[in-house]
Amino acid sequence: MTQFGFVRVRSIRAVFVFVFSIIHHVCEGDVRYSVPEEMQRGSVVGKLTQDLGIDAKSLSARRPRLDFEGSKHYCDLNSQTGELTVNERMDRGVMCGQRLSCAVHFDLFLENPLEFHRITMDIQDINDNSPTFRNNVINLEVRESVVKGARFSIDEAHDADIGVNSVQGYTLSNNEHFSLTVHNSPDRGKYGEIVLENELDREKQDHLPLVLSAHDGGSPQRSGSVIIHVKVLDANDNIPVFTQPVYEVSLDENCPLDTSVVKVSASDADEGANGDVTYEFSYLSINAENLFRIDPKTGLITVKGSIDFEESSSFELRVKAKDGAGQSASCKVVIEVEDLNDNVPLIVIKSLLSPVPENLPPGQEIGIIYVQDKDSKANGNIQCSINQHAPVQLVPSVKNHFSVVTTNDLDREAQSEYNITITATDNGSPPLHSSKTFSLSLGDVNDNPPTFEKQYYHASILENNKPGSSLCSVLAKDPDWRQNGTVFYSLVPGEVNGHPVSSYISINGDTGVVHAARPFDYEQFKSLKVTVIARDNGSPPLSSNVTVNIIIMDDNDNSPQILYPTLEGNSFMTELVPKAAQAGSLVSKVIAVDADSGQNAWLSYSIVKSTDPGLFVIGEHSGEIRTQRDVSVTDGMKQNLVVSVRDNGQSSLSATCAMYLLISDNLADDPEFKDNNLERSDAKLTSYLIIALASVSTFFLTFIIIALSLRFCNRRNPRLLFDGPIAVPSAYLPPNYADMDGTGTLRSCYNYDAYLTTGSRTSDFKFVTPYNEGTLPADLTSNESPPAFTDRSTPDNETEASSLVRKNILYSVVDLLMP
Repeated sequence: MTQFGFVRVRSIRAVFVFVFSIIHHVCEGDVRYSVPEEMQRGSVVGKLTQDLGIDAKSLSARRPRLDFEGSKHYCDLNSQTGELTVNERMDRGVMCGQRLSCAVHFDLFLENPLEFHRITMDIQDINDNSPTFRNNVINLEVRESVVKGARFSIDEAHDADIGVNSVQGYTLSNNEHFSLTVHNSPDRGKYGEIVLENELDREKQDHLPLVLSAHDGGSPQRSGSVIIHVKVLDANDNIPVFTQPVYEVSLDENCPLDTSVVKVSASDADEGANGDVTYEFSYLSINAENLFRIDPKTGLITVKGSIDFEESSSFELRVKAKDGAGQSASCKVVIEVEDLNDNVPLIVIKSLLSPVPENLPPGQEIGIIYVQDKDSKANGNIQCSINQHAPVQLVPSVKNHFSVVTTNDLDREAQSEYNITITATDNGSPPLHSSKTFSLSLGDVNDNPPTFEKQYYHASILENNKPGSSLCSVLAKDPDWRQNGTVFYSLVPGEVNGHPVSSYISINGDTGVVHAARPFDYEQFKSLKVTVIARDNGSPPLSSNVTVNIIIMDDNDNSPQILYPTLEGNSFMTELVPKAAQAGSLVSKVIAVDADSGQNAWLSYSIVKSTDPGLFVIGEHSGEIRTQRDVSVTDGMKQNLVVSVRDNGQSSLSATCAMYLLISDNLADDPEFKDNNLERSDAKLTSYLIIALASVSTFFLTFIIIALSLRFCNRRNPRLLFDGPIAVPSAYLPPNYADMDGTGTLRSCYNYDAYLTTGSRTSDFKFVTPYNEGTLPADLTSNESPPAFTDRSTPDNETEASSLVRKNILYSVVDLLMP
C-alpha cells in the first residue's frame, strides 16, 4: 500500500461503557436489561434487589444463584450488594451474527422461600468492527476495447456490526478512467460498481491501481480498504451471467462430509479463455467459514464441516464467477438447515429443598426442574412425567420449567427417602427421551412420642435383696431420628410408705434398667407400683409413661414364734391332765405363727422330747396335744414335753417350747409344786398379809359385784364370758404379722371353752375340748366329782358351766388369801 502513497485508515476502536437503565417488568416478575456489547468485566448491569423488590439484607442468606442456558456465564451476582455485573466478554457479532435482535436469557433462583425470576439482557451493538473485504487485492482485467460507460462489479465489503454501524458507503481513489457507483440490494446490501468514464489505451497504460474504501455510519466512523489492480487487455465483450441471482436450498443437519449442497452456474458468451468461468466465494457468514467449499471449475458447493442446526439454522454465501479476462458476476446462496430430532431432552434440577420437613403440608413447592431440548418445533416440544409412587408431582411453570409440588402427607418414619425419577420425552419422530433420578430425603420432626413395648411391666424379687439388684428392664422406642428419637427414662415422683419412691427404686436413664435401691422386706409390703416416664430429646420433648408392678417374694427369714404356751416370768405354764383321760383326749394345743407367707409359713409340729414317748402325740399341722392311750395309774405324775415347730421353707427354720403336764385332778396334789409355792409364799408372806388385811373388805365387795354381774350376764348370754376361741394377747404376736388364709395356725377349725386360765398357781385345771369334735369335756376339778357327760349345747349345761366358773373364781380368791 505504501508504494502507491496510500495510507490505510485504521479505525480507532471506542469502548462505550454505559448501561441502559431501561427495565421492563413482565407479568412473571421478570426483568429485562439493555446493555452494550463488549462491556468490561466487572461493569455493573443493574441492581437486582432494587429492581425485583428483594430485601438486600436477606439476599445472602437466601443463597442466590444465576443459571445460564449455555456454557458461558456472562454475568455474576454480588450477594452482598445485589448488583449484577459482567463476567464474560459479550461480542454481539459472535453471539448473534447479523440478527437484528440479540439477547441473553438466564434465571435467578432464591431459597427460603423458593423464588424464581427470568432475566433478559438485550445486547446492543456498538461500532466495534470495521468494514472488511474478503480479499486484500482485487484483480480486474479490462479490455481496451470496452466502451465508455461499461460497469464492473466489485466485491462488497462486510461489517459484523448491524444497522447504522454496518457498511454505509464506498469511495474510490481519484483517477481519470473510472468512477464509482453504489447500489443497495436486499440480497447484497450496499455494494459498488466502477464505471468506465474514459476509454483505455493499453499502449499508454496497461495497469491501473485503484483504492476502494468502505465506511460505516458509526461514531466514530470506521472504514476498510481494498486495492483494485486493473489490467488492460485486448477486447473481452461479455461478463459471466448466473442462471439465477439467488439460490435457496435446504440441508439436513448432521449430514455427512462432502454432501452436495447446490451447484451454481454462470455462463460467458465469449469464446476461448474469455469464456472460461471459474467460481470462488466472495463472502461467507462468520458461522459458515469452515463448513463449505466450492469447486472452482464446476461451481458445486459441498459440505466440509459438521452442520448443526442448534449452532446455526441458516447460512448465507456469496459466489463470484470470473471469466478468463477477469470480468466477474456474483450471486447469493442461502442455505436453510433442517432440524433433525438428534437431541435428547436435558433435565436440570435448578432448585431442590433437601431435606424436606416431614410435616410439610400437601401442595407445597419443594423444587424447580428445567427441561431443555435444543431441537425446534415438534422435536423440541417436551412432555414430562414422574414415577407413580412418588409423593410429588410436576406442575408446569414458566417456559420449560416445572415446579415439584408435594401431593400428600409425608411421614419420615414410614419412608425416610424417595428415589424420584423424572422422564422427559420430546414429540419428534422417533421420539427421544431422557430420565433423571434424584433422591428426596425427609427431615425429621419430633412428631412421635416414645412408645413402650408393653402396656404393663411386671417384676419380682426375693426379699432381703442386695441394693442395686436389677429388677427388670423397660424399653421405649421412638421412631424419630437423632435427638428426636433419643429416649431417656426417669421415675415419676411419688411416695411408698411415706418415703420417696426414689429411695426404693432407681432407673438407669439411658438403658431403662430398673434397680432396687435398698433391700426389701416382704413383711413391710408385698408389692409396689412405680411409674416410669420415657422422654425424647426433641424440641419440644414428647413423653409417655408405663406402670411397673414389682412383686416382693417372701424369703424364709422368720422363725416360727410360739404364742402358746409361753413363759411368764420365771414360771412355766402347767397343764393338768385328768387321771381318767382316755385315748384321743385333747390335752393342750401349741399355738405358733410365722411372719412369713406361703410355704414359708406352713408350720408342722413334732414332739422332740417326752418323759413318756408313748403317752402323748401332737397333730402335725394342728399343734393339738392328745393322749395316745388311756392314762394309767402307772404313768408318772409329771410329764415334760419338748415341742418343735418347723416351717416349710427352703432351709426351714424352727422353734421349740417346753410343755409341762401334770397328771392329776388337782394342782395342789403335787407336793413339789405345793412346797415350791410355800417357799415362794414365805418370801412374800409379810407383804401378802398386810395387803390381804387391807384389801379383804375390798375383795369381798368386788366379788359380790362380780357375782351379781355374772348372773345378770348369764341370763342374757350365758356363754359370753370365757366362751369362744382362745384369745391370744396381741403382745404375743410378732411385729408386722400378717395371717395368710390357710397358711398359719391361728385359723383353726377348733374353738375352745376356757372357764379358768391355767396360769394361776393354785387354780384348778379346766380341761379344754373342741366344739366340733365328739370328745366331751372332762370338766373335772379337785373339789367336785366329774359331772355327767351331757350335750354342751343345752342351756342347762351352760348354766352349770357358769356356776363352775363362779366357784373357781371364788377358789382363786381364797387361794390368794391363804398363806
